This record gives sequence, C-alpha cells and structure tokens, in this order.
Amino acid sequence: MLLAIDVGNTQTVVGIYQDGSLQYRWRVATNKSHTSDELRVKLVPLLASEGLKLDDVRGVALASVVPALTMAWCAAAYRMIGKDALVCSAETAGSLFEVDYPNPHEIGADRVADAVAAKALYGAPVIVVDFGTADPIWKSSTRTGASSAALSRQAWKRRPPRCSRTPRSWGHRPGRPSYRHRAQHGRGHPGGHRVRRGRPRGRHHPPHLAQLGYETPVVATGGLASRVAAQSQTITAINPELTLEGLRLVYEAQEGAASV
Repeated sequence: MLLAIDVGNTQTVVGIYQDGSLQYRWRVATNKSHTSDELRVKLVPLLASEGLKLDDVRGVALASVVPALTMAWCAAAYRMIGKDALVCSAETAGSLFEVDYPNPHEIGADRVADAVAAKALYGAPVIVVDFGTADPIWKSSTRTGASSAALSRQAWKRRPPRCSRTPRSWGHRPGRPSYRHRAQHGRGHPGGHRVRRGRPRGRHHPPHLAQLGYETPVVATGGLASRVAAQSQTITAINPELTLEGLRLVYEAQEGAASV
C-alpha cells in the first residue's frame, strides 16, 4: 500500500494506492507548525476510518511546497514504515519529467507531479491548470508558469511579484515574466485568461497557444477544479487526483510497483 501526500500552502491531500489504484483520499488543513509526531497522530484516524493501519503502508511518496513540513513528513514516514519517503522533485522524477528549464530543481514538487501525470494520462502537449497555475507541457519538455496562490503574501516559498507589463503569457524562470504576468492578467480566471490570450480569435477554435505553436487539451486539477471548470470555456478535462497520480508514477519508477 502506497501513501501519497501532497502538502500545499493551505491544504494537504492524502491518498492511499493499492495495486496502482487510488482507493482512498482525504483533504485536511495544512499547519506548518506540526511536528512529525503530530502528523502521525493526525494520520492514524484517517486510516482507521477506512479500516486501515500504519502497518499496511509499504511506501510513502511526498510532494511538499512547505519546507518545514517536508522534513516533518519525512521523519514521520521513517518512524511509520522504517524507510525514507520518496520526495518528489525534478531529480527524483528522472526521465518522467523532461524539461526545457534552466534550473529544474526550482520547480515545485506539486508541479512536477502534475506534469508527470498529465503527460502519462493525456499525452503531450497538454496544459495543466492547478489552483490558478497554467503550465503548458510540451511534447518532450515542460515550461512552467506561476499560480495565483503562489503570488499571495501567505505563500511560504515565494515573494510577491512586481506588477510590470510583460510581453509573454508563459514564462519559464521564477520571478520573471510568468509571475508578473499572472498578477497582471489572470486574477479573475485561473488559467483561463492565459489560455485564451494565446488563442486565435473565434469561438470554435480548440485550445491553442499561439506562442507555443501547439493545440492542447487543458486539464484542471486541485480543490477548486470543478468550480472553475464550470465557468471556463477552455478546460477540457477535470482530474482532481492528478498530483497524487504523479506521485504514484514517480514512486513506482523509483521503487517498483511490486513494492506496494
């Protein structure tokens, strides 16, 4: 049994995989002050609610954008199962995450997992819209944008952007065009404005980013995916479990499906 954990700035999603299939999923509030002991105590009743035990867990895959909780969850995982958690990153994803990016290690773990899962499930190119992040995934590479949540002063790992005019919808360096453009152009519609801005005029064109040169499906994920998709003319698929699925794929590539 694989325990997949996606730690976001405001919420943490916990999933249980058995035989490659997501069996259970919980969404809880993120508390950056939690210790490893508190995280274990918090996890036990979630498992117990479905008749599961910590002894059933054979592996842990983790994506976290909160550094303090990355360490706490890793410590909790080791105490739970006696082995290290697999922490998702551009490095641990390996060949599953081929990027056109100067510093892949700067890409958030959740966005790495999203990219891995989207490419596996929908092919490439594909656009992933996650809590306001619109990231185009190319045929054999990824370029990343920035999320509205990440532009908040409450985001743990990022600073507020300068709202200057930017020429491109898509940027690929933190703090450069993507952040400033997101703050300037995308506040009312997560991802949708940036998708539409690159599309040819007319109502019947498929999702197409003129700046990228590809027609793409647009996949929405995250806690607000369904609500946003209902108001969107560009989203073509909803997958709330995209990040967890990416964690599973990265874990199985590293550890092997047989271990869980």
